[in-house]
Amino acid sequence: MTSSHGSRPKHLSSSPFAPPVEEVLEVFEVGDRVCHDLYGLGSVSAVDSHAVTVDFGAQSVRIKPPFAKLQHL
Repeated sequence: MTSSHGSRPKHLSSSPFAPPVEEVLEVFEVGDRVCHDLYGLGSVSAVDSHAVTVDFGAQSVRIKPPFAKLQHL
């Protein structure tokens, strides 16, 4: 359920349910060494507001958030 502004409704303190957990997006910088579950080891070659580009040697892949399969080394 969303409010008219497109965000979630306010969590009531009297609610028996836990408040929703906010996602924490990882921050990557150019030159960071990373590991991807599908592509393997790589290095971040570019960062913009919508994705990171990672050079895996044989190919460069643009990965959008959330970065579920991408970990810092």
